[in-house]
Amino acid sequence: MKKLLVTIFTLLIAFSFFGCSAEPGTKAWCDAMKQKPKGEWTADNAGIFTKHCVLGNYKE
Repeated sequence: MKKLLVTIFTLLIAFSFFGCSAEPGTKAWCDAMKQKPKGEWTADNAGIFTKHCVLGNYKE
């Protein structure tokens, strides 16, 4: 029973990482935003995109 609980807990943690989107300002986020229609961007997204993606100051 204990082994089953450990396995389930481990799987829940692993799957929680797959659901996360890229952090704003990273290269992966910039690439995703380039694919997204500009009409769906928020003002914050546009500012972050300009600061990090256009100017090439990607977050690590």
